Amino acid sequence: MVEDLGAPTRPDERLLNLVIALLNTSVSMTKQQVRASVHGYDQAASTEAFERMFERDKDSLRALGVPVVTVEGGGHSDEVGYRIDAEAYALGPVDLTAAELGVVALAAQLWSDKTLRTDMSRALTKLAAAGGGAAVDDAVAGLAPRVRAAGDAYGPLLEAISQRRRVTFRYRAASTGEVRVRRVEPWRIAARGGGWYVVGHDLDRGAVRVFRLSRVDGRVRLEGEAGAFVVPDGVDVDAALGAGLGVERVAVLGVLPERASALRARAVPVPGDVVVPGGWAGRDVVCVPFRSSGAMADEVAGYGDAVVVGGPPGLRDEVLRRLRAAAGLAGRAGVDGGGREGSDG
Repeated sequence: MVEDLGAPTRPDERLLNLVIALLNTSVSMTKQQVRASVHGYDQAASTEAFERMFERDKDSLRALGVPVVTVEGGGHSDEVGYRIDAEAYALGPVDLTAAELGVVALAAQLWSDKTLRTDMSRALTKLAAAGGGAAVDDAVAGLAPRVRAAGDAYGPLLEAISQRRRVTFRYRAASTGEVRVRRVEPWRIAARGGGWYVVGHDLDRGAVRVFRLSRVDGRVRLEGEAGAFVVPDGVDVDAALGAGLGVERVAVLGVLPERASALRARAVPVPGDVVVPGGWAGRDVVCVPFRSSGAMADEVAGYGDAVVVGGPPGLRDEVLRRLRAAAGLAGRAGVDGGGREGSDG
């Protein structure tokens, strides 16, 4: 455990330190040993403050399902100790469905820190190996391309939402490029159209506003005390984001049987005037609403030859452009078979 004596230890960090200590103790740890050796508890102002902190943390861990057990003192000592029942705490065998693995892959995109990226990649590889087949690849392809990295603003904003604390940050306007300081009570974070947004109350404008995280310039600063505001009931994130993602259209897709379950889950009835292109024998016609051509093209291209696009033409062009770029990176000819790598045809 790395100590930072210059700053107070965050409660979640202190809890993690306690879990690590109680898992690795040979028999048990007394309160005095916890206070002396677990970083975070040494910052308690008094014995009474430590007692309250430790009891509260034990209750929090047990509420989270961590089996903190009490060990009665033996021999010449009457002092009780504490440890975590490692057998009860151990994770059972992991058996993820294709859809569950896809959700894990999507969540892993948020962990972009270079020190964790290798471990995340190895973990996903092991989980995928436990499943197997094209269905697993489809689950990852159907989810992962649709959300981009949230950036450095995500963590502080998520913490501010959890603690109900106001934030201040510099924000670059999309229309003018002008950078101004914004003071916000953050309510919700949402991913839409391939980007991340925070919805909250703009204190200077006295109204609900939406901010794209990629336009936050510099650090997000948390201000004031926790519990400074109350999030209104029934915050409608979709209404707040509005129609900024464009007019809804419908993609006409030819999908191989039992593939692209994420697309099929969002499908609408096939309109009667849809003309099935030639060469789609053996494929299912699937119609999927979308707003962002880029996000939809990313998703469809992720399925490779399992999904082909019948329309609209603009979407088909964007998918082909991505597939040609991928083919070029792999050192192959263009996917249209024209023999000219990277040609838009």
